[in-house]
Amino acid sequence: MGSSEQEYVLIPRAPQTDIQKVFHYTDLQRSKPTRENDPYEYVQGWGNRHQSEVIPGTLPAGQNNPQENRFGLYTEGITYSAFAAPRRSNMSTYMYRVRPAAAHNGYKKIESKSHIENCFLSCNPGVETLPEQAEWTPFQLPGEDEKIDFVDGLHTLCGSGDPNLREGMAVYVYLINANMKQRAFSNNDGDFLFCAQEGNLDIQTEFGKLFLQPGEIFVVQRGVRFSINLAEGTKAARGYITEVWGSSWELPDLGPIGGHGLANPRDFLFPVAHIDDDLHVPFDIINKLNGKYATIEQDHSPYDLVAWHGNVVPYKYDLTKFSSQNSTSIDHTDPSINTVLTAKSKDPNTPLADFLWFGPRWDVASNTFRLPYFHRNSASELLACLYGNGLGRSDDFKPGGASFEGGHTPHGGFSDGYVNEMQLQTNQPRKILENQMTIMIESSRTFLFTEYARTICGTLSAKSTDPKVWDKLPDKFSSYPGIKDLLQRAKTDKEEGWKRLDYYHDPSIGRFSH
Repeated sequence: MGSSEQEYVLIPRAPQTDIQKVFHYTDLQRSKPTRENDPYEYVQGWGNRHQSEVIPGTLPAGQNNPQENRFGLYTEGITYSAFAAPRRSNMSTYMYRVRPAAAHNGYKKIESKSHIENCFLSCNPGVETLPEQAEWTPFQLPGEDEKIDFVDGLHTLCGSGDPNLREGMAVYVYLINANMKQRAFSNNDGDFLFCAQEGNLDIQTEFGKLFLQPGEIFVVQRGVRFSINLAEGTKAARGYITEVWGSSWELPDLGPIGGHGLANPRDFLFPVAHIDDDLHVPFDIINKLNGKYATIEQDHSPYDLVAWHGNVVPYKYDLTKFSSQNSTSIDHTDPSINTVLTAKSKDPNTPLADFLWFGPRWDVASNTFRLPYFHRNSASELLACLYGNGLGRSDDFKPGGASFEGGHTPHGGFSDGYVNEMQLQTNQPRKILENQMTIMIESSRTFLFTEYARTICGTLSAKSTDPKVWDKLPDKFSSYPGIKDLLQRAKTDKEEGWKRLDYYHDPSIGRFSH
């Protein structure tokens, strides 16, 4: 090699393996779009009309409802939007299955250990506002002495509106330690957005299977049937669910960001068709309608789709793939820049709900107090820490709990970080929020809280109303050297200024004399 030539040596970088320690998904250095322990294959891409077959050639060519399907299958459709909705908003899926969902033995009411409340109107005495800031220590997982599946382990924390009015939302926790054996769930009120916090879930839907881990989200549309099971090696699971009524989850517009950033469309994963091995087993289909449970009894599995095509399909997204954006010069960017998914309201300028991510990222603003400033937002904000230290309102905030700030409730500054930031003068780039992830559910609506959240769960912290911020943030202005003299001088200058201006308004000047 000549002396003028430079030799390049490639030094391989060891991939990280702990997903809760990565700065970004790319640190795993995987060529697959899924984590290593995810056993399933998926199709990718937000906004597509996907299709999938267990047996190739099952989908009818050139039409949706032939006189007779291959293999004796039945055609069944599920429509999510109005029939005549604009093409961009029209959502439906065609299913080709062994037996249609209409083959059942009728509806029956069932008892449950869950605590579900879906009427969030002021006339309902079972829900109340929490005008103060609030914090919950980790919601308790069920004990080994009882088996609680998803049907019994779903508990409403808060919400606004009513599903019967097709307007509003609700927030839940799920606390489970058992599988849904020969049971499926159908939410006929709205869309569920799951966010796993502890324990891996093996989820079966009519359209196929998905694997959900802490730090991932899963969305299942209204009317789609699914079963929540514990993955192998998981003894119990906990997580959060945000439900929207009369709206649907979608990607936020990017505006001047351009075509890429935040949650990228190609990172959303959809299941491939799967059919149960044994189709001739009894099944209960638990339906939630207007917040009440009723069950359908049938003699066959609902997971009998051999093929499907459409855009009403459950999906999942890995929050470690979020492409964060932020200020690269000065000031603190509004939290809306961290929106993963949004659900519109009837007000075109105000969303019903936003689902936000707060995870590892670079902080580079200079000459700036980089943490959030004290504020009184118009939005209701419910935070939940998935792992790590989290971003709650106190040092007691732990993974598996929750923290709440109501609309126009003054907040900020409930940590040593604020005090340290005021003393730290730096323009150096730094990594923040490493080894942790927090989510926030934000809404323009006023949240009303259930009895479960206020008393039954037993984890509402008594310290949550302690305004200890004032012990840490003293009045530095009043003790500033010479401040009283400055205030007096400003007052005197203003009075003198008024006198000077009053001269020009003297009625004796500026007039002709006759």
